Amino acid sequence: MTKSGIILTICLFGLISILSAQIDNTGQTEKASAFQQELNEYFSNPETSPLTEEDREHFKILAFYPVNLNFAFRASFKLTPHEFPFMMQRTKDEVKYIKYGEATFEYKGKKHTLSVYQNLDLIAKNPDYKDHLFLPFTDLTNGKTTYGGGRYIDLTIPGGDWINIDFNQAYNPYCAYNKKYSCPIPPKENDLNIAVEAGVKAFGDH
Repeated sequence: MTKSGIILTICLFGLISILSAQIDNTGQTEKASAFQQELNEYFSNPETSPLTEEDREHFKILAFYPVNLNFAFRASFKLTPHEFPFMMQRTKDEVKYIKYGEATFEYKGKKHTLSVYQNLDLIAKNPDYKDHLFLPFTDLTNGKTTYGGGRYIDLTIPGGDWINIDFNQAYNPYCAYNKKYSCPIPPKENDLNIAVEAGVKAFGDH
């Protein structure tokens, strides 16, 4: 291959890499936007909304951070098969969970590990949730721009050693909107010492 041909191949490879990254980013942005739309529709529907009747009458949309792809991670995933079931504290009671695995991601040069759980009571009632993973967490935005009690992310059991964690899909517990609910309190091991400026904000924060 001539020198010019090699340069052209390198340039094309670089262009393809850039386009691939843009396509991936566009996909993530679309997923986050779809999540926001679905959540707003869920809250607008009187049959599914956790809002009080008074709040729902005035509800328009939830407040979200702008989609930030810096908070979408491909985290390494490690199973924790020897864990015992435990009662996770909720705001009014307890419910049986088990730690299913640990997800580790890197942000600004530092690694962070979060535990993911399965709700054993929920699976016993509805086996459709057998592949569902629950990720509750707290971070430095709580009580400032996000709900003070932390936020949640829903995940699915991955098929390998990696799991996608997109904090743009972080949502509030129902307790953030209505005191009648009892919501899981994120375990201390899932307290992030960073400000996760992605996902839903505190209710009424626009």
